[in-house]
Amino acid sequence: MNNYPLVSIITPTYNSHQFIEETINSLLNQTYSNWELIITDDCSSDDTWKILNNYAEKDNRIKIFRLEQNSGAGIARNNSIKQSNGRFIAFCDSDDQWKPHKLMKQILFMIEKDSALSYSGYNVINEDGEDIGLVKVPENVSYKSMLRNDYIGCLTAIYDTDIVGKMYLPEIRKRQDWALWLAILKITPQASGLQESLAIYRSRNQSISSNKFKVMKYIWIVYRKIERFSIIKSTYFFLTYIIHYFHKKSKLHHSVRPNSPPECSRSHEVQNQGLSVNDPELQSQPMDSVEEQS
Repeated sequence: MNNYPLVSIITPTYNSHQFIEETINSLLNQTYSNWELIITDDCSSDDTWKILNNYAEKDNRIKIFRLEQNSGAGIARNNSIKQSNGRFIAFCDSDDQWKPHKLMKQILFMIEKDSALSYSGYNVINEDGEDIGLVKVPENVSYKSMLRNDYIGCLTAIYDTDIVGKMYLPEIRKRQDWALWLAILKITPQASGLQESLAIYRSRNQSISSNKFKVMKYIWIVYRKIERFSIIKSTYFFLTYIIHYFHKKSKLHHSVRPNSPPECSRSHEVQNQGLSVNDPELQSQPMDSVEEQS
């Protein structure tokens, strides 16, 4: 197993005591053992830090950091990326889980395809752990297709630093994982999708993304402030994205879910490689909780 490349798993935490043990245990159960779990806590006020210390004392692959002040999960995630040593960067939020063969299958898949960015399908559960759906994914996506719809669930995404270098997410409150995938797809022609469910996404009832108007705002910000499209071009892609977005949401109730990926950050703001965003509405905000914002 030592011949396999090191994978750095990036996890931010904030008041995550309810589910963080399930998350970490799912990582410990990976059949691929050459990984490091880098957790940055955003000044939790519950038992999260105590739980993290307990795990870190038992397994030296688990490395924990704590921000000096509450800064947002994006800053926490960027700190973990900065501290990472792995060739591959993977993401798992503090209430999601991976299936045991995720890393083994996905890393071998990426090496075989020489893929800079990969993703997979995933199951969706509710807060009680009940299975409520399955998200299937396309075999490939490009920059052009991702401008119209975000097909990549953050908890399944892995990128290869040997191909694209270390990449960071932009400092915006929502949709920053989508902006990262777009940035990577400007470097590499396409991302590759593994056609099976390798992870479990927990859909939270009190998601900060329940305010869909705020989600729409940040979709617009990605087009205008991150991609720097003209108003006309931004409007075209924005309307296209919204049509996809609400079409997906209309199918989510009591059915197998279509491509509706959760974002990395649930209330995360992070900074992208070489990106300077000075607009006040793009600045980081304190993290409220690590919850869904898709």
